[in-house]
Amino acid sequence: MIEIQNLTKKFGTFTALDQLTMTVGEGVVFGFVGANGAGKSTTFSILATLLSPSSGDAFINGKSVVKEPKEVRKLIGYMPDFFGVYDQLKTDEYLDFYGACYGLSEKQRKVLIPQLLELVNLTDKRYEYVDLLSRGMKQRLCLARSLIHDPKVLILDEPASGLDPRARVEMREIIKQLKQMGKTILISSHILPELAEMCDEIGVIDRGKLIAHGNVDSIQSKLQGDKNITIKVLHEIEKTVKFLEEDPFVSSIEVLEGNEAITFIYKGTKEEQMKLLQRAIVAGLPVYSFMEDEKDLEDVYMAITKGADSK
Repeated sequence: MIEIQNLTKKFGTFTALDQLTMTVGEGVVFGFVGANGAGKSTTFSILATLLSPSSGDAFINGKSVVKEPKEVRKLIGYMPDFFGVYDQLKTDEYLDFYGACYGLSEKQRKVLIPQLLELVNLTDKRYEYVDLLSRGMKQRLCLARSLIHDPKVLILDEPASGLDPRARVEMREIIKQLKQMGKTILISSHILPELAEMCDEIGVIDRGKLIAHGNVDSIQSKLQGDKNITIKVLHEIEKTVKFLEEDPFVSSIEVLEGNEAITFIYKGTKEEQMKLLQRAIVAGLPVYSFMEDEKDLEDVYMAITKGADSK
């Protein structure tokens, strides 16, 4: 559905995008994560045909954003990271205006607008003035606007930016509904955990380069490296420590306060980790908990970008 080929954008001597290449399949919810200034909005602006690349190209459903921008605009719904409003317009008038811009007949707009307002939970605000809506409501209205022509692809630039926790949850639930409708969705954020719950794939961009791409689990597994494991036993602490010291993959053994839990670093594979637990049970150790401490998603993001900085 979306294919980006060596996309580069330079502003003078500054390179905002550096030969970005990636593919997003049809019906996929793709999260684009990176720090402010990493290149997310530049990428989305090019995909939305609002900005021309210095070199490279991108294709949406086979249409080039460089050579066929008018065709691309029919396929996409773009929600920028800021909300532009027209004074003295009510919510339904706002959507009616954009529907007319896309060539929808008055009859089509009368049917569609109530459906869109219901989708974004703004039915009770239909006759409210737009500039009096809360930020969360404006964000949802902007999303409805991007859906007015039933696009195949949605490009959402920081859709949850500045929202309170409740408004973030509401936005997330709407995006899940759109996913169920088969939309291909690109979402940008500088907060990795915010994307993890609703995205099929995640791409991490740093200084204009894509430095990681895959599902959250695969990225996390790739970066996990040495594993931190906590084992809990009923008594037999010394015997358990001695048992662990004999394993070549175990290091940094520490008995925690309370003398029931032992933590250690494990360098073996998942299969070797499983065999370690099996041997512990066969050895008669009274193990009642054996748990790997997974890295927080923020730790994963920091590990990725730290690796990029060192290259």
